[in-house]
Amino acid sequence: MAFEGLASKLQNAMKKLRGKGKLSEKDIKDAMREVKLALLEADVNYKVVKDFIKKVGDKCLGKEVMESLTPAQQVIKIVNEELTALMGGSESKLKFKDNGITVFLAVGLQGAGKTTMCGKLALNLKKNKKPLLVACDIYRPAAIKQLEVVGKSIDVPVFSMGDKVNPVDISKAAISYAKDNGFNTVIIDTAGRLHIDEELMNELSDIKNEVVPDEILLVVDAMTGQDAVNVADTFNEKLDVTGVVLTKLDGDTRGGAALSIKAMTGKPIKFAGIGEKMNDLEVFHPERMASRILGMGDVLTLIEKAQSAIDEKTAKELGNKMMSQDFNFDDFLSYVDQMKKMGPFSKIMEMLPGVNTSAMKGMDFSEGEKSMKRYEAIIHSMTMKERKNPNLVSSNSSRKKRIAKGSGVTIQEVNKLLKQFEMIKKFTKQFKNGKKMSKKGLFGNFPF
Repeated sequence: MAFEGLASKLQNAMKKLRGKGKLSEKDIKDAMREVKLALLEADVNYKVVKDFIKKVGDKCLGKEVMESLTPAQQVIKIVNEELTALMGGSESKLKFKDNGITVFLAVGLQGAGKTTMCGKLALNLKKNKKPLLVACDIYRPAAIKQLEVVGKSIDVPVFSMGDKVNPVDISKAAISYAKDNGFNTVIIDTAGRLHIDEELMNELSDIKNEVVPDEILLVVDAMTGQDAVNVADTFNEKLDVTGVVLTKLDGDTRGGAALSIKAMTGKPIKFAGIGEKMNDLEVFHPERMASRILGMGDVLTLIEKAQSAIDEKTAKELGNKMMSQDFNFDDFLSYVDQMKKMGPFSKIMEMLPGVNTSAMKGMDFSEGEKSMKRYEAIIHSMTMKERKNPNLVSSNSSRKKRIAKGSGVTIQEVNKLLKQFEMIKKFTKQFKNGKKMSKKGLFGNFPF
């Protein structure tokens, strides 16, 4: 889970403040000491930590906080604002040409995840652009093949000239190809290289001079912590990068790179890789990330995920059927499918306000996904008639036995599905009649 350790420690420090009425200078200093240790343990650059603590501490000791009726909330507000500023303040958008071809050059160390990131970026841009991927990694065995496989998986063409042609010439030829074939965005995947390898760094400079990219995106493995800052510095000196893409942020429990890189290099984080799937690339919103770290949730991103993942027409039809009580197992399948598109439960939980990340640690969210799969298997083992008329199953033990055997589950699991199904109908009936929802709500009783 991203920022797991840091988030847990910061949330605990803020929780201690909430338990106090008025705050003394000692309370503030004790809290800042905990925040400082949390940031250092998260592998945040020492200079960044020092500056951050001074800014936050000075503001927290100000008259506005010390004389406030809710000083703890004021402190949390200040920490949230400064964390946001530390990571860049606001979203840094990609630059696109108004006319002609926009060129993105992806650079970075070997193993940072550039090739996959190029594919994720292409998929992200496919909504309103026509991207072309360009294979310029001629050194790593099967690198070109990997990009072709990635391109095929997202239905984006890949331009390549094999591994015998100079990457500068490939880049130049790719721009010509894009012009001739109606592509308006070119994403160049370069070979990973050590920042101390002068010859390969010069090659990147030559590509830059030849194609004049609109964005030079430095791809950095978030899990490398402070080392990422050193890498960013060197690449920036040589190429003047325009932005950073942090990969593997979902596996970075510390957060040192995300919190240090903007302050140390002046370059904004534009995207974050948050999983292995091709759609696991998020626009980096500093204010939303700060809210997640402090356990305040990220409702805006959750809404955006829902809007992009859930089919509006299907959702409306399901809603109407649920309200009319004309809801069957085929509709239930559609419901489960819409839920799955939102992504893993652990990531959704991170975005909900008030969720304690330390309490989530060690929780097995896989059970929810397993329940979904079991329910799908059970419904697929029903006849079309049974799916259309759920009462046929609920009142017939022999049907239940046959369905359980066909789906490889127990009769108890079939009964569990029937119970969940009836709960949905009961909930929607209460909702339609204007009754209050129970404390658990619809999803409180759900295993997923």
